[in-house]
Amino acid sequence: MIAAENIRDWRGQDVVDPEGHKIGTLESIYVDTVSDSPFFCAITVGLPTRRRLVFAPLMGASVGPTHLKIHFAKDLVKDAPSIDTDGELMADQEWPIFDHYKLPFEPGARGERRLARR
Repeated sequence: MIAAENIRDWRGQDVVDPEGHKIGTLESIYVDTVSDSPFFCAITVGLPTRRRLVFAPLMGASVGPTHLKIHFAKDLVKDAPSIDTDGELMADQEWPIFDHYKLPFEPGARGERRLARR
């Protein structure tokens, strides 16, 4: 797993798929609220007049000097649930993201959020 140190330094880097195809630009990192480990990234995609943020898991990701390479194909990521670039990920929007990537979703014991933006 990627260390959580200097997460803010990654912002603005290109995000690429396993084949090296650019998906978009890294907007932010979301950590798992249980472990405080980086878990998802939010990626700015789309044309300048129609930008949105899509989410992709960070498992298997690697950080290079100019990019973040994730383990998921560009088409899968671009079809992921999204929010407006100035939007906020709401608690009820978390499980569809996990479902899109076929990942188990378990909110906290008292229904707490699973993801927190960094």
